[in-house]
Amino acid sequence: MESQDIKNAISGILVVDKPVGLTSHDVVQIIRSGTGIRRAGHTGTLDPRASGVLVILVGPAVRLSEFVSASDKRYQAVLRLGSTTDTYDAEGRFTRQSSAPVNISEEKFEEALKQFIGEIEQTPPPFSAVKVHGRKAYEMARQGEEVDLAPRKIQVYHLEVLEWAPPEVVIDVHCSSGTYVRSLANDMGNVLGCGAYLIGLRRTKNGRFSLRDAVPLRKLQDAFLAGNWYQYLIPAAEALADWPGVELNPDEVEEVKHGHRVKAAPDTKPGLVRGISMAGELIAIMELAQGEDGSPEWQPKKVFFS
Repeated sequence: MESQDIKNAISGILVVDKPVGLTSHDVVQIIRSGTGIRRAGHTGTLDPRASGVLVILVGPAVRLSEFVSASDKRYQAVLRLGSTTDTYDAEGRFTRQSSAPVNISEEKFEEALKQFIGEIEQTPPPFSAVKVHGRKAYEMARQGEEVDLAPRKIQVYHLEVLEWAPPEVVIDVHCSSGTYVRSLANDMGNVLGCGAYLIGLRRTKNGRFSLRDAVPLRKLQDAFLAGNWYQYLIPAAEALADWPGVELNPDEVEEVKHGHRVKAAPDTKPGLVRGISMAGELIAIMELAQGEDGSPEWQPKKVFFS
């Protein structure tokens, strides 16, 4: 058995292929139990009916959550045309149902898709975890209360039909964090005039992590029992590998660990960067600041090792 000190020092990422039927929190609990590490958290909820990429941060890496959670997401979504539900998915009760064949061509559907590409305003589903005056919207909706949610701006980068088999359609959705694919399905149904709801959802990418990086949950559970789960642990620095990185020498690492600034190159552009040790460890998230003499310096914004 590992000592608690060793466990406390473990920091990294487990990318899980979540199966249908479990909440994201269920998966976090399984990982806490399997690793013996209490500090663990996910970076973007997947509904129980959804499967796919769930990024779990373990140990000190949980402090990356705000940055990883804000990453873009990609999904394969299955829509059913011709009906609507109060939850915008197959869990709810029908608010509109038709037995007539859906008279929508693929061309008309693709035209409708174009309206949802770019920066758009989207209202979250009434059955969602968005809070209204401190209460979760789905709790209010279940009690029959009127739920009035404010629309929010989201980005949809790409929408594409992958399979056209009406009344079911499979689409690829690449969007910003905070996008509700259920709302997207419902809104598309309104634009088409026939109604639509979500019947299947699989997250294929979360930030830089895709299904290629994901380990099926069952396989990870077997590795917990075998004691070799470390093989699936990805270094914390990888979570933000597409961010610019600044290598810190040992003296600079010590300065940054204590919250002190270090010098930046004269021609450095503003923005957030990863401060990385010469061994490749993520030491801190840093932002450009101006020194007393006007020269550029890196100010630690969030330190991961102290």
